[in-house]
Amino acid sequence: METLEKITIGEYVAKDFRTAALFSKYGIDFCCKGNRTLEEVCEKKTISPSELLQEIETVLSTKSDSGIDFNSWPIDLLADYIEKTHHRYVADKTPTLLQFLDKLSRVHGANHPELIEINELFKGCAGELAQHMKKEELILFPFVKKMVNATIKDELIEQPHFGTVENPIAMMMHEHDAEGERFRKIATLSNNYTPPADACNTYKVTFAMLQEFDEDLHKHIHLENNILFPKAAKLEKEFSSQS
Repeated sequence: METLEKITIGEYVAKDFRTAALFSKYGIDFCCKGNRTLEEVCEKKTISPSELLQEIETVLSTKSDSGIDFNSWPIDLLADYIEKTHHRYVADKTPTLLQFLDKLSRVHGANHPELIEINELFKGCAGELAQHMKKEELILFPFVKKMVNATIKDELIEQPHFGTVENPIAMMMHEHDAEGERFRKIATLSNNYTPPADACNTYKVTFAMLQEFDEDLHKHIHLENNILFPKAAKLEKEFSSQS
């Protein structure tokens, strides 16, 4: 543990930019004061080194879900996974990205005006995604789970107030398209998330976080558009044929 505590904050962030959000949560400056060791920071902030190290290790050991066969999952489980993985990811990362982008716009906006547009685009994305996810969590996903439960119990279901599940699905897919387009603009403006030569640590971390956010959004939309939504529509048709 002593060796780990001697590693600087900047070295941790260089190893895995996801640690930047963790340091930010504790008010630890990884940018201008990134040369301080973890031991020094913990002493100054009166943070338990062992607890912070444990959180860092949790971040570093998080693995990809790329090997999972989501197509074989029951759709109620998939809806739960999307909510607890991708919805929580958006809710967790959005405040940090908003903070970092605001800071970059103020400090570097004069020399890099594209940052101001990126900031505005992401603010729009943050607001729209928050509403989008609530609609899924309060309307669409509960109906998906209701259909699955009815199938298990061999029961019929009443027609929902939105008519058919294809109505909210069409709305969700339209909103997916809008956010996908917004992130394509962000990718273009950021030169595919490539920081300029004069970029500070915050600049580099923000672009890396934006790229990860973009990649996560692609996975999120893929799971819904290509797996969850078609299967939900198919299941509803099976109920219609029974009535």
